[in-house]
Amino acid sequence: MRKRVLFILMLVMSFLLAACGSEEESADKWSEITDKGEIVVGTSGTLYPASYYPEGSDELTGYDVEVMKEVADRLGLEVKFEEFGVDGLTAAIESGRVDAVINDMEVTKERQKKFDFSEPYKYSYSTMIVRESDMSGIETLDDLEGKVHGGGATTVFAQIAEHFGAETKTYGNVANDVYLRDVENGNTDFIINDYYLQSLALEALPDIKVQLHPDLKFYPTNSAIVLPKDAGDMKEEVDAVLQEMREDGTLTEISEEFFGGQDASKKPDEDIQEIEGLDI
Repeated sequence: MRKRVLFILMLVMSFLLAACGSEEESADKWSEITDKGEIVVGTSGTLYPASYYPEGSDELTGYDVEVMKEVADRLGLEVKFEEFGVDGLTAAIESGRVDAVINDMEVTKERQKKFDFSEPYKYSYSTMIVRESDMSGIETLDDLEGKVHGGGATTVFAQIAEHFGAETKTYGNVANDVYLRDVENGNTDFIINDYYLQSLALEALPDIKVQLHPDLKFYPTNSAIVLPKDAGDMKEEVDAVLQEMREDGTLTEISEEFFGGQDASKKPDEDIQEIEGLDI
């Protein structure tokens, strides 16, 4: 009996020590950032209009980029952006190469096992780009079986496509026109991605013969800043600033600048299809 009690006490102590260790690491990480006066943030630089370079410019901008700049400024920090391919962003924060990631990253159950997330700064839903000529033979999500999807291997969108039996063709850190022309040319059949990003990508590249599927709106999403697991003080500070930006209209103002007058900082008033059996 005594051995069992001692064993339970040892387990409790180990959990308490682990929790204390995580809290101390979190506080140390945030202190390191504030002492340095700089936060290093991972992004892609190729995701219009979230994180991109305008034609002829070498200055990174976009909705996500400008939100992060404002957050850092209100925290009294300089922000340094490091660019990675979409599939390399989470690895960069896991390895400690960056302090945070902002790149229209959806909050999912699987990602929450590895990372903390700020409060959402963007709400949206998924839609699908298909060929203009025949809508890629897709009428419903069930028609994705056997089709080829273009996207990043680690994205939510690839998981949705594969959930319905499609194969994903992956890319490096390429611009939107590469994805779109592959659909147009039949190298892929469709692209699942965020509604706002896809609609603006099509607007920017009108010569490519693809379109948004008119009948498919699914998988409501919210995007947030990705933080290290058990971010503690860091998350608390970032969340407080995002709430302030929401209340004073700054998020709305930045969103309208990059999303054609639309406010992506608020939940869309749409009838969005949930996907049964999708656990991500």
